[in-house]
Amino acid sequence: MRTAYTADQIRTAELALMARLPEGTLMRRAAAGLATVCAALLGRVYGSRVLLLVGSGDNGGDALYAGMLLARRGARVEALLAGSRTHAEGLAAFRRAGGRIAGEDAVEAAELIVDGLVGIGAAGALREPYASVAVRACGQRAVVVAVDVPSGVDASSGVVAGAAVRAHVTVTMGACKTGLLVDPGASYVGSLEVVDIGLGPYLPDPDVAALTDADVAELLPRPGAESDKYRRGVVGIAAGSDSYTGAAVLAVGGALRAGAGMVRYAGTAPPVAQVRARWPEAVITELDRPSVDGVGRVQAWVLGPGLGTGEWARELAASVLAGDLPVLVDADALTLVSREPALLRRTAPVLITPHAGELARLLGVPRERIEAGRLEYARRAAAELGVTVLLKGSTTLVAEQDRPVRVNPTGTPWLATAGTGDVLSGVAGALLAGGLSGYDAGSVAAYLHGLAGRIAADGAPPASADVAEAIPSAIRAVDGIRARAHPGS
Repeated sequence: MRTAYTADQIRTAELALMARLPEGTLMRRAAAGLATVCAALLGRVYGSRVLLLVGSGDNGGDALYAGMLLARRGARVEALLAGSRTHAEGLAAFRRAGGRIAGEDAVEAAELIVDGLVGIGAAGALREPYASVAVRACGQRAVVVAVDVPSGVDASSGVVAGAAVRAHVTVTMGACKTGLLVDPGASYVGSLEVVDIGLGPYLPDPDVAALTDADVAELLPRPGAESDKYRRGVVGIAAGSDSYTGAAVLAVGGALRAGAGMVRYAGTAPPVAQVRARWPEAVITELDRPSVDGVGRVQAWVLGPGLGTGEWARELAASVLAGDLPVLVDADALTLVSREPALLRRTAPVLITPHAGELARLLGVPRERIEAGRLEYARRAAAELGVTVLLKGSTTLVAEQDRPVRVNPTGTPWLATAGTGDVLSGVAGALLAGGLSGYDAGSVAAYLHGLAGRIAADGAPPASADVAEAIPSAIRAVDGIRARAHPGS
C-alpha cells in the first residue's frame, strides 16, 4: 500500500530523525537523491544546462546542493535566486563547485529546470516574484523537476490556489505527501519519485493511502470448496425506470462481472425487459408497487442508478433504506436523500458514490468548492452523514471517519462517459454482498473499475458496457499478483 502524509506529519518525523544525525545530513541525503534523478533525466550530464529556481526555504537548499553535485559532473548549472534570502551553506557549496548566479536569459536556455521555490510548509497562492517565475519556467521546453512538491501545490491537501509549477517529475523526500496524490495538485506532479532519507521509523499512521494490485488481490472475496451462490453474496439492485432502462442493465452487468453469487434485480416493466434480455442469469422481480418486501434474500443493496426522483422512486428508496442490510446509494437516490436526509439515518452501513455535484447538494456547498478541496469535503461528508463516501472524479477518494482516506490510483479520462458510474455501483454492490466493508468495497471497486476502464480503452474510446465486460480482465490482472504470492491457492 502506498501511503502519504501531511506536511505537519513529515516535519515532525524530520525533527525526530534530525535529532539523531549530524547537522545537514538530511539535506545532503535529499540533494543526492534529487541529483541522481536529474542526472538520469539529462542522460549526458557533462555540458548540459541546468537552472535552479531557488526560494528562501530548505527546498532552495536542496536544489543548491543538488546543483553542486551536477556541477561537479560537468553540467553548466545556474541558480535564479528568487527569495528574499538564500540558504547560505548551500549557496557557498554551489559556488565552490562552479555554479553561477543566473541572468534573465537563463530560463530560456535551460535543458532542465529544478523547482526549489517553496516547500511543503507553503500554503495559499504563490506570491511574487515566485508566481511569475513559476509561470515563466513552465512556458519553456525544458524538463521541469519539482523538489518535494511543485511550488503552488498545497502539500497537505492538493489545493492549488493560483499559479503553480507543472512538473514533469516530482522528487519528494522521505515519504509521499498527501497533496501529490489528490487533484487538483496531483495533476501538477508528473512522474513521482520518492527519495528515502530515513524517515520510515518516525512516520505516524498515514493521512491517505493508495491500494496496489497486491492489496486488491488480498481483499477480493474468494469462493472456497464449500461456496454456493449465497455464500458468494447475493446483491439486490433497485435501479432503472421507464425513462432510464440502461442504468439497470449496466448496474446488473457490473455486479455479475464482479463475481456476485446472485443478482436480484427489482424494477418496473421497461427496465425489467431490458435486464432480462441482456442478463438472463439475473433473478428478476417486476414491481407493481414501490417496495422490495417480496424480492427475496439479499446481503446488500445497490440503490439509485436511473431510478428517477419522483414519489415512486422516493418510496422505493425508503423501502430499501428501512432494512438492516448494507446499501450503496448512488445517482438519483443521492438526489432523494439530499432532499430528505433522514433517509440516511440508519444503523446499517451505507456507502454513497457521489460526483462533485451530488456531494455539493448533500452538503449544501457550491460544486466549485468540492472540486477545489476534494479531500476536505470527502472527509466532511463521511463525518457529517455517518457514511462511507466514494467521491468520484479525476481523483476518486474513499473516505470513512477515523480512517485514512484512500486515493484510487487507477482510471482513465475515457471513464468520463454516461453509464460508467452505474457499472461502478454494481461492482461495489457485489463486493458489499461478498462481505467487504463499505470502506474496502468502495476502494476495491474503484480500483477494478479504473483498471477495467484502461483495458476497455485500449485502442478506442470505450462504451460503459465495454467497461463492465472488462471487469473480469481487471480481476485477472490483480489475481496474477496473488497467485505469485500464494502458489497453489
